[in-house]
Amino acid sequence: MNLLSKSLLGLVAAVLALAIGLVLLVPGIHVSSIPMILNVMLGTSVDTSSDTLLQRLRVAEGFSLSVYARGLTNPRMLYRASDRHLLVSSPRSGKVLLLIDSDENGVADEQRDLLEGLNRPHGLEIHGRWLYVAESNQIGRIVFDPERGSVSGSYQPLITGLTDDGNHWSKTLRFDQLGWLYVAMGSSCNVCEEADTRRATIMRYRADGSDGEVYASGLRNSVGMDFAPWDDSLYATDNGRDLLGDDYPPCELNRIEEGGFYGWPHLNVDNELDPDFGAGHEALQTSALPPVFKFPAHNAPLGIHFIRSPKPGPDFQRSALVALHGSWNRSQPDGFKVVSLHWNATGAISSRDFLWGFELDGDIVGLPVDVTRDGRGCFFVSDDYAGVIYRVSYGAGPVSAALDAGDSDPPVQRPTDPGLVAAGAEIYRQLPCADCHGTTALTPVPLNRLLQRYDLDSLADYFVTPTPPMPQFDLDQQQREQLAHYLISQAGRSPAGRSPAQSPAKR
Repeated sequence: MNLLSKSLLGLVAAVLALAIGLVLLVPGIHVSSIPMILNVMLGTSVDTSSDTLLQRLRVAEGFSLSVYARGLTNPRMLYRASDRHLLVSSPRSGKVLLLIDSDENGVADEQRDLLEGLNRPHGLEIHGRWLYVAESNQIGRIVFDPERGSVSGSYQPLITGLTDDGNHWSKTLRFDQLGWLYVAMGSSCNVCEEADTRRATIMRYRADGSDGEVYASGLRNSVGMDFAPWDDSLYATDNGRDLLGDDYPPCELNRIEEGGFYGWPHLNVDNELDPDFGAGHEALQTSALPPVFKFPAHNAPLGIHFIRSPKPGPDFQRSALVALHGSWNRSQPDGFKVVSLHWNATGAISSRDFLWGFELDGDIVGLPVDVTRDGRGCFFVSDDYAGVIYRVSYGAGPVSAALDAGDSDPPVQRPTDPGLVAAGAEIYRQLPCADCHGTTALTPVPLNRLLQRYDLDSLADYFVTPTPPMPQFDLDQQQREQLAHYLISQAGRSPAGRSPAQSPAKR
């Protein structure tokens, strides 16, 4: 499986998730148009060659762009361990990666698997002598030497039993100055009443995992958290719900207060009643906390990092960088960039483009995820689509030619097995796949491009760790292989990937 195939896995997940969401729609709700999914997620190829990115990517005046590392699998959250060591979570591979810049020249010259065999690791944080890792179902830690870049002793699960079913399985972490550990846990759905009251919250624990409590609630999917250096206030990004149109509701930045309720699923944005779950909850409109800043709808703000270095100058004294992962369900794609947020003397927040060009007229070459500092007044930005870690430096400098992503030829396909194809067809019938890919779908999503992006093994592996908002189906290894054989066998049959097995009624 080549790099581009792995990087594109997450986008296919969104296609299936949209189909599931449409089945649950209440009549009368306006749905964002689906053709963008065909164009952006499955209808275009991704060219991450150096020439393409040199022409496309732009950075704010006074900064320059280079590449710190490339060829990574699903790089998500970042943590700078030392001047030479950068930690990167890779949920799809089950690893925490260590990137090493041994000569400190701004380019990683070595990559190691620091931890492996984890359950979709996402958030990372160092506190004391410990490296904390947020897996999808638990928080664990291990002794870590940031200067040597080495772990010792055994990996210790601290907080177990976290649910990871449904859409937003990822967990992120942050420690405050007093040593409290904050854990963000997203919702299991687009909009619903949660059975697990820890979902759609930020929780707080002591460093040893004890005394856990829900610190703030009503936060649909707060992936990014950071503390403002001027007053230690905790801020969190939040992804607004889907399937209410192109421009509603906005995504949010919230100032997190202990005991605060932020609206979801009953309220949207400025405490407006949700059309599905708002009725009967009017009293919450006077008590819920509104966002302090609104991002455009479906921009998917993820990582946030407050700028603490004086190097960029006075204009960045009270500012933060936020990675906008980008929309998957707008008729016109939006987001796909890093913005800088600026707090003025009254606390009002404004936004400017900081790193952009990942999307141009529906052509996507990158999806920013997280931002962190590098210790020299510069910043790292992860991109889980191209498998790249960018480095944004203050001052002039060339864009690194190391952006070449290598071979982009389609994966080599081995023949499908007729028995496995037949078994996979039955699994396909039982799952809601045809709601998006079949002839009864509103706009059928083609399967023909699967041949360009996956082989049998990589497609089967993808079903283990689907990227939000796609739900995780309970399939064992044999079932995943059977489904992969079936989908690959159908991929070249027609533009819409249609077959007699793709016509079950919608659920």
